Amino acid sequence: MRQVMMVGAGAVGGYFGAHLAKGNPNVSFLLRPRTLQAVRDHGLTIRSADGSLTVHPPAASDPHDLPKPDLIILSVKAYDLTAVMNQIESVVDSRTVFLTLQNGVEAEDRLLERFTRDCVVGGVAFIYSKNVSPGVIEHYKRGALAVGELMGHESPRVRLIADLFKQAGLSCQIVGDIRRDKWEKMCWNCAFNPLTVIINDRVSKALDHPEMLNVIHDIVGEVAAVAAGLKVPLTEDIADKVVQWSQEIRDIHTSMYDDWKAGRPTEIDFMNGYIVRKGRDLGIPTPVNEALTAMIKVITEREKSGSGVLRIEGAVVQPITLDGAALARLPMEFQVPDVSVLMSGMRGRGIRVRGLLEVPALAIGADHATFHSHDGQFAASLTLKQAQEHGILIYQLDEGPLPEQEGGPFRLVTPGLGDLCANVKGLARIELTTGPGKDTRPSMKGSKGVEGKRSKVKGKK
Repeated sequence: MRQVMMVGAGAVGGYFGAHLAKGNPNVSFLLRPRTLQAVRDHGLTIRSADGSLTVHPPAASDPHDLPKPDLIILSVKAYDLTAVMNQIESVVDSRTVFLTLQNGVEAEDRLLERFTRDCVVGGVAFIYSKNVSPGVIEHYKRGALAVGELMGHESPRVRLIADLFKQAGLSCQIVGDIRRDKWEKMCWNCAFNPLTVIINDRVSKALDHPEMLNVIHDIVGEVAAVAAGLKVPLTEDIADKVVQWSQEIRDIHTSMYDDWKAGRPTEIDFMNGYIVRKGRDLGIPTPVNEALTAMIKVITEREKSGSGVLRIEGAVVQPITLDGAALARLPMEFQVPDVSVLMSGMRGRGIRVRGLLEVPALAIGADHATFHSHDGQFAASLTLKQAQEHGILIYQLDEGPLPEQEGGPFRLVTPGLGDLCANVKGLARIELTTGPGKDTRPSMKGSKGVEGKRSKVKGKK
């Protein structure tokens, strides 16, 4: 295994890869463009209490620009594995070996299914480190590996891999049942990764509450049941072991916590979400893991924005966003199944603005609602009374989203408002204000409001 390709240089791959590259010129890195530029400019740096290290390894974002690998070490997030397999497939031959250093328990099987041969050695990393910026890793605790053949035998190739790490000064143990080791780490990951996000704190916060210890036992119990269903039996005291293992790293945040705080996606679907899916396949109940999966997705989901999302903001206690599905779930009393009944020439399903404005808590004194188009060019400011009595937001046409050519995805119309009518296509924001807001209707420019003003330009933006 002369040529080694590290795929990724994050908290795990960056640490182990930098140590491998320190004394081995045959270690190269396949990196994303941003990280690649940083490594080319400044090298790959590990800051550690054990001593800092900077290396300048061969690196590229195209695998064909690197030496053909004998060993590929995968340290990317589990959700990136499919894309990575697509990227590297053309440089993989019948002798290429993969080592997985990823969270979860399915990466090995996904690789075997893709490359249809015995090409995978399993690995488990025990480390606490953070990727603080592209090409810069901060290492705090541990830094050891366990590797093993999926069938349990000690092969020449697994010994070569272990020696590779040992020669770099890293602790690497060959284990006889790497699948069990991965499932044991899965038990820890499924417990503490989501819990640290939910409690917004360190591992110790969860460990120090007796009630939470019961929850940890329930989480691990479900994971162990699924593992047994997949023919990977764990010890009966695995939950106690998970708690015990955590005592020496009680001060840490987890990778899921760090990803959440950095605005990155989490691996919840490959941890607790995987347990839920496999539990359903096996007929094993996993209610606690299902609840954790749902809560993490809600907590970590970025606020929706862009086309198809309406934001209500301004003089409200808390801004909110609504998409078409959310509008359709508002009470039937506010739904207008056929706008043409109220406004000839208009088509589609709508929701009365009165219903929309009942969702957010309005600030005391809010008395106007201003409707803004997504491009910011058009706006109509109505008194709350006008908006509530006459405003309708069209959001569907023929059971689908309102098309852009019809003024979608959201369009404000005001049947019954007479010459003060407002018609805003491509509506993106409703801004609540004290006093009138921006108004681009022709007779409203420069006015102090719309009361008493008249417009001959009906149906215009």
